[in-house]
Amino acid sequence: MKRSRRKIDEFNSIGDDLTMNETARVCPWQHAWFLDNWIRRLIHNPEKIVGKYIEKGQTILDLGCGPGMFSLFMARMVGEEGKVISMDIQEEMLQILRRKSEEAGLDSRILLHKSRPDRIGLREKADFALAFYMVHEVPDKAGFLSEVATLVKPLGRVLIVEPKLHVSKSSFEETVEVAQSTGLRLISRPKVLFSRTVLLQRV
Repeated sequence: MKRSRRKIDEFNSIGDDLTMNETARVCPWQHAWFLDNWIRRLIHNPEKIVGKYIEKGQTILDLGCGPGMFSLFMARMVGEEGKVISMDIQEEMLQILRRKSEEAGLDSRILLHKSRPDRIGLREKADFALAFYMVHEVPDKAGFLSEVATLVKPLGRVLIVEPKLHVSKSSFEETVEVAQSTGLRLISRPKVLFSRTVLLQRV
């Protein structure tokens, strides 16, 4: 418990509570079960979605990790020499992931980071960054994507996946355009069920 608590403190840039307006767009932690259950893993199988982009020993950034469905899978993929930095603005989500990672024996590979709504606040560079169903929740997409671009190593990749139910095609294309303006190059548009998806690479 103390070791995990230190991990959060180490990567946490602020301790401010979120206001009602800041959390209005975010899926509340009370709905964590809906974000990680056997049905969700069947529909959005982490291995099929991100498995091909991850190698042992890499540093991975899970943006808006929630209860950690992807973080736990990616922690297994990177092996003992790699690590996953799991970022979320909700402390409760991070504590859910902390408990799961300890139960799975993966807590040494997962670093928990509580960000603030307007800034990720990390310095470490990642080989791969995942933003799954979360960019549409960010108030300042341009600022967010600009920061993401700085957190990816040269030739590192960023996978953005958004829900078709909440994100229109035109809105998603605006996100892709903004991402490209930050120094990320469009590589492909992988198929993910019920989703709009783009794979980008740091130039």
